[in-house]
Amino acid sequence: MILTKRLMIFTTLLVLSFNTFASEPDWSTYADVLKSVSQGTKNNVKLALVDYQALKENGKLEAAYRQLSSFPVKNLSSKEEKLAFYINTYNILALKMVADHWPLDSIKDVGSLFSPVWGKPVGSIDGKTVSLDNIENKILRPMGEPRIHFAIVCASVSCPDLRNTPYTASELNAQLDEQVQKFLGNADKGLRVGDESIQISRIFDWFGKDFKPVGGVETFIRRYRPELPELPLKENINYDWDVNGITAK
Repeated sequence: MILTKRLMIFTTLLVLSFNTFASEPDWSTYADVLKSVSQGTKNNVKLALVDYQALKENGKLEAAYRQLSSFPVKNLSSKEEKLAFYINTYNILALKMVADHWPLDSIKDVGSLFSPVWGKPVGSIDGKTVSLDNIENKILRPMGEPRIHFAIVCASVSCPDLRNTPYTASELNAQLDEQVQKFLGNADKGLRVGDESIQISRIFDWFGKDFKPVGGVETFIRRYRPELPELPLKENINYDWDVNGITAK
């Protein structure tokens, strides 16, 4: 009995020690959440669909959020660790925002014209209340990595697809490249070649200045799609704000 109790105490201390000094969270709980993501079509757009009803009922998203919320962000040391952490944070909180108000037609329905959803409190990270706007515009964008715009997912049809695995510091560069390639390869919402122009997502219009450090939007796009014809780029693909979820029944 005494040996068993000592073993339990040792195990508890080991877990606490790991959480205190780990440079990144254990993303296994979030990985379990992402099992609710499947490829499909909505409004004639190919995308990754989320089963928000399942996430609302099975408790996995709440568990992932609680684990994220208690992680000491001071443990994040490298730029890659911070980027991976806050990209996952944005995506978990966006999922939470929708699941907390499910069913709904669009994440924008949670807010209003005078109080947009992006600025609403959505959770707490390391003891501080945050919004999606905080994470995107106050933390991620100032880090100078334009590929974040193909990794953070605003829970809408025309957003980049929600990746089915968490982002990690060690794999981040390859993961971000894959996200860009996938988005630019999706003619329904990322890029399509027409007779007189190349139509691209409005993301490139809204966040155009974020691409200037890497040569601008066109240089960025042609780095991933070098085979594109020499046609002008037009940021005019319609942006569909319908929720990226399986339709509630």
